[in-house]
Amino acid sequence: MRTVYCAQLSEKDVGKEVRLAGWANSYRDHGGVIFIDLRDKSGIVQLVCDPADSPEAHKVAERVRDEYVLLAKGKVRLRGEGLENPRLKTGKIEVVVDELVIENESAPTPFVIGDSNVGEEIRLKYRYLDLRTQKAYETFKIRSKAAIAARKYLDEHGFLEVETPILTKSTPEGARDYLVPSRLYPGEFYALPQSPQLFKQLLMVAGFDRYFQIAKCFRDEDLRADRQPEFTQIDVEMSFCKEDDVMEVAEGLIKAIFAEAGIEVKTPIRRMPYKEAMEKYGSDKPDLRYGLELVDVIDIFENTELKVFRDIAQFKKLNRIKALPVPGGEKLTRKEIDSLTDFVAKFGAKGLAWVKVKAGGELQGPIVKFLSDEEKRALVERTGVEEGDLIFFGAGPKKTVLDYMGRLRQEVAKLMNMIDEDAYEFVWIVDFPMFEIEEGEVKIKALHHPFTMPKNIDTEDIEEMTSEAYDIVLNGVELGGGSIRIHKASIQKKIFEILGISDEEAKEKFGFLLDALQYGAPPHGGFAIGFDRLVMLLTKHDNIRDVIAFPKTQKAQCLLTHAPSPVDPEQLRELHIRIKEPKKA
Repeated sequence: MRTVYCAQLSEKDVGKEVRLAGWANSYRDHGGVIFIDLRDKSGIVQLVCDPADSPEAHKVAERVRDEYVLLAKGKVRLRGEGLENPRLKTGKIEVVVDELVIENESAPTPFVIGDSNVGEEIRLKYRYLDLRTQKAYETFKIRSKAAIAARKYLDEHGFLEVETPILTKSTPEGARDYLVPSRLYPGEFYALPQSPQLFKQLLMVAGFDRYFQIAKCFRDEDLRADRQPEFTQIDVEMSFCKEDDVMEVAEGLIKAIFAEAGIEVKTPIRRMPYKEAMEKYGSDKPDLRYGLELVDVIDIFENTELKVFRDIAQFKKLNRIKALPVPGGEKLTRKEIDSLTDFVAKFGAKGLAWVKVKAGGELQGPIVKFLSDEEKRALVERTGVEEGDLIFFGAGPKKTVLDYMGRLRQEVAKLMNMIDEDAYEFVWIVDFPMFEIEEGEVKIKALHHPFTMPKNIDTEDIEEMTSEAYDIVLNGVELGGGSIRIHKASIQKKIFEILGISDEEAKEKFGFLLDALQYGAPPHGGFAIGFDRLVMLLTKHDNIRDVIAFPKTQKAQCLLTHAPSPVDPEQLRELHIRIKEPKKA
């Protein structure tokens, strides 16, 4: 039906007869001569239907409307001086049509294809139309090439692709499982995997040595711009390895994928301890495309007249007073500063103190009258501020302050246009705490998962115990991460004891893995990279839904197929399930 794609044509093809197929992107009648922009996956080329060249083709062209499916035959010619279209790749040529077939008509579309102002709800309802754009095609072309590059790299490095089950056992992995009822075993359920974690460890016990999978994963959790209920990850595991070995493979994989998009990733990638990331950036996924580091100033206020700071400074381990020096921050208006104060209040800030730096290092702002000359000098010296800069202060409980000051850092960078949108700044976050204790809770939780190898198992203070875990971060987004796994029963038993997991509970939840680890499990570790997030950043999209062909909404609905939806009562009877209607408020 075609001999060439539309946008593959150029001046070199002038005089050639070609057959084209695609959609009518637009239609124009200029005094009897009809011009049709024909679109396919490659782009657009202009068709000319002139009754002087082919009365039959012109007659068919009179019936053409937007999004009609067309087959065209004709000769390529130059458009002529002054008639070129610089916005099109094929803007210097056109095709004079001598045969035109309307292969299929189209109903009027609910929106103009490619209109960026269309609401997401309508776009997702008619996703097949939303995907007709050149931009969408190029996005999924990059996604496809990234997957192929990943497979090629891992195959060349001795990794074997193995598929793991989709219907599996429900195990605690941090998020809610999607459950699938069993017809054959009434009252019992499968779970869709949150990750292939346990199976890939079993493959290491099996001696497969190097495994990978581009795996579908499912988590029933609250959604946001970079989350979906079902997502794809590049999952990798290897035996007889240390942290450095795994990270080296991950870096090579990332380098290979980005090379497909013409982007060079410099390796080795910088490493940053978790504590440094939290103290300097207020986040374990810092965006390093700009500066704006948090500075610890709690000791400066130990004896200050500013009572709220002085009280906080008495408990250095539990509290923080962080300064955020902002170069050129004097330009921020009072209205903008007030909006930033309102912003951090949403994340637990009781207020947002600030000072501006005037000529000669003089400080100006609401709290300056409470500061001694010595405190002022110490602040200027510690933060390195100069004339025209501004300093924000966050004070209070450690976790709360680091969180909202980290968010403030991001908000200030956006407000002051400090972010280089073309930069790709990678960083490994390492030396994670082994455990976390939520405020107000006595229960200890594993920060990653309970099979992560601890670095200092013999430490008496479990809050100081770190793990052989690592996350890869790009431009403030966690791409993925992994860890070296526990492969010895004695270490695993001690971790379970710290977590308060009894032998009976461990056997119930993880019995099949624990049994396997008894049979000569090798040292092993691995990582997983969120493939959708990676493609989102690679293609410079802001929303993960733009890089998934048929995504769910933020409420986990598919507007195209209307899923989830009620099912036939007979299906429920076969599964021995009765629906209990939720109580009306």
